[in-house]
Amino acid sequence: MGPPRPSTGGSTVTAPTGEDQCGDRLLAALLNGMDAALCAFDADGVVTHWNREAERVLGWTAAEAVGRRGLSGWAVRPADAAETESRLLGAMHAPGRRVHDFALLTKDGGRVLVRTQSAAVPGPDGKPAGVYLAFGPADAQTDLERSLALSEALFNDASWGVVLVDADLRPAVVNAHAARAFGQGRGALLGRPLGEVLSEGVREVEAALTHVLAQGAPPAPADLWVTLRSGTEERRRCWRSGFLRLASPLTEEPVPLGVGWMFQDVTEARTTEQEAAVTRFRAAQLHRASRAAAECEDPAEAAAVHLDFALAGFADHALLDRSATGTAPDDEGEAPVRLVRATATPYGTPGSGERSDPSGLPVPYPPGHPAVRCAQRGGTVRVSAAAGHAEQWPPGAAHALCVPLRSRGRTLGVVTFLRGAARGPFGRHDVAHGEEVAGRVAAALDLAAATGDTG
Repeated sequence: MGPPRPSTGGSTVTAPTGEDQCGDRLLAALLNGMDAALCAFDADGVVTHWNREAERVLGWTAAEAVGRRGLSGWAVRPADAAETESRLLGAMHAPGRRVHDFALLTKDGGRVLVRTQSAAVPGPDGKPAGVYLAFGPADAQTDLERSLALSEALFNDASWGVVLVDADLRPAVVNAHAARAFGQGRGALLGRPLGEVLSEGVREVEAALTHVLAQGAPPAPADLWVTLRSGTEERRRCWRSGFLRLASPLTEEPVPLGVGWMFQDVTEARTTEQEAAVTRFRAAQLHRASRAAAECEDPAEAAAVHLDFALAGFADHALLDRSATGTAPDDEGEAPVRLVRATATPYGTPGSGERSDPSGLPVPYPPGHPAVRCAQRGGTVRVSAAAGHAEQWPPGAAHALCVPLRSRGRTLGVVTFLRGAARGPFGRHDVAHGEEVAGRVAAALDLAAATGDTG
């Protein structure tokens, strides 16, 4: 490194003319633009470089620092100078970098704890010609290390998903937990549009990310329902999601770098909550239906009331078919199933139902129709209209639940609940509710038959 030379700009050593002068000015600009404080010593321990960040931390200018031998008496207390300089200059003859914490003196007489990194500077012959020292306040370094440690922990050990999404709404970094939640490899998700891994819910997710980029983080987490594309199987999940807008700390004006998306899978908890809410609502509807049916003088009308109350949040249509009597046996000696439409709801205005045809003609269900199978088996049948069973159903019916009307050991008919394509198929909890409603309807129909009032 050689002896110190006159400095330019108050920060670094410069050469008087030619290419050396240009090179030193470039070096001065680079050193003064660094975020870390930096000084350098030659082989004799004389300060050769001192940048503006070092001036900011300790208060000593380059003009005051460059050319001094060692740090004793001005940047380090005399009592600590021997040990400090021994460690610093020892880096010239040691491989790699060395990290130490030192208490340095500021120009106004204060003390500041700094964390230093020192390493040897080789000369033209390859032998150590000096040492450079980069340092900064220990608390700032500790904060940086904590931030790095937190980042590493989030992307390696976190028990929730973490995804860094760039300004184009594409994953830039994905932790292991998030990759498992998406059912993809960490590398496979990077740079891909979210629509390629989410079949449903992608609009909601992208709207949330766009809002965070423009407005900042929302005040509270949000539940986002998504359906994952995982091979041939699609899985619907609920992710409790929080968002953070990421901005560069290196610019004067905040420049959005993307969004930090953190989420946990709460599907089981939310599904349980939803099922509990549905169960409470249906129990309340059954109670209201029983109260309303108790005021009906006509048992057949009471059966229709039960169906009207059952539709709320459960089905779009309900068809009530009664078993006809007096049928002739078929070729196998068994009486065929004949079902006569007793009522259909809703019909016309909401809450009103179509009463039975006085002609008593049976509904022309084809053989193997779900309602026919339900009556034959005396058991519940669930089907989709896509299978070709939509005969005698209202237009748009996509899913059906056929439940037998059983009372006193007999099948009195069938009640069919129908849903449109916008709603999902009937599940196990729906079957239990449908059978509960059917039991009450069957009791009303049995009472109507016993009193001779069949509507």
